[in-house]
Amino acid sequence: MTPTRRQLTLALAAAALLGGTAAHAQNALEKIQQTKTIKIAVPTDYPPYGFVGLDLKPQGLDVAMAELIAQQMGAKLQMVPVTSANRIPYLQTKQVDLVISTLGKNPDRLKVIDFTHAYAPFFQGVYAPKAMQVKSFDDLAGKTIAVAKGAMEEQELAKVGPASMQFKRYEDQAASTAAFVAGQTQVIATSVSNAGLMMQKNPQLGAEYKLLIKDSPNFVGVAKGEDALRAKVNEIILAAKKDGTLDAMSKKWLGRPAGDLPLTE
Repeated sequence: MTPTRRQLTLALAAAALLGGTAAHAQNALEKIQQTKTIKIAVPTDYPPYGFVGLDLKPQGLDVAMAELIAQQMGAKLQMVPVTSANRIPYLQTKQVDLVISTLGKNPDRLKVIDFTHAYAPFFQGVYAPKAMQVKSFDDLAGKTIAVAKGAMEEQELAKVGPASMQFKRYEDQAASTAAFVAGQTQVIATSVSNAGLMMQKNPQLGAEYKLLIKDSPNFVGVAKGEDALRAKVNEIILAAKKDGTLDAMSKKWLGRPAGDLPLTE
């Protein structure tokens, strides 16, 4: 049966619509360049990576990274607050162009989004007052250390620290943090995010990062198919790594340099 002119017209219109949709899906970078605006998802309740300061403005390492990318792309930054639960859906539904929110890379996430090079570390560490000399794991000899029961921090620290360390085990991170803040232990082993919150709420402690227990890097999340945008962000990250910007940002917000971060393919 020969198609009518109307059927052909409708078929061509549908093809054009589908083609336009496909082209649009590939054009996040072009859209950013045209509108001079980039939407980036950031955390606002997760110090030291993203939180609201006393001036009620977002700040932290992830916020600083978002600002750097926007600046290097010559675009106005629109920050979109997200949580751990909704950050990937926001990217998948194109509500944001990028996610910069302490995002680790794993096989399940790789199935639904892409990742840039790593831009910052996320880690578990040993924290203690500035006045306490802790330069190596040997310096923990005889020290009382607050940990959450069954936490990775205790398991990893037990492998590298002296046998005379005295672990004080509490039900969870909140309880171990409260014990350290109350002076019930000399040291705490915890994640950088928990330590950041603790130090923000209790500046009188004078606590600081001392030793690294375990490192796991953060990556910028990019929607599947947005290869041009991913390449551009990778270019910015490599330049910031080379000129020391990443190390400076990490030292400011995490108390240690970014170090040798992994690159994606």
